[in-house]
Amino acid sequence: MQGYQLTFFTQQDRRHGCTPLGEWLLEEARRLGLRGATLTTADEGYGHAGRIHSSHFFEQADQPLEVTMAVTADEAERLFARLREENVRVFYVKTPIEFGMTGDV
Repeated sequence: MQGYQLTFFTQQDRRHGCTPLGEWLLEEARRLGLRGATLTTADEGYGHAGRIHSSHFFEQADQPLEVTMAVTADEAERLFARLREENVRVFYVKTPIEFGMTGDV
């Protein structure tokens, strides 16, 4: 299949309503019927302002997160439409890819 890898970058303390934004993105992907999404935590990173975000033993709020998914063009458009509806502001990377499964079904 042809489509896109979508990677959203956020941090542990960012929320959409009462839900952490990373979890909200996973749940919306599932609700929209997307094949899957992965939430990954990172030890450290920095954003557009150059400020370091990191995970500390006692404080996880600033911990960087990535949500990654492989989607078709239609699925990407439905997800971005949902983000617009909810007025979600989050940095993303959208990369053209080929994806599929190996082995017997």
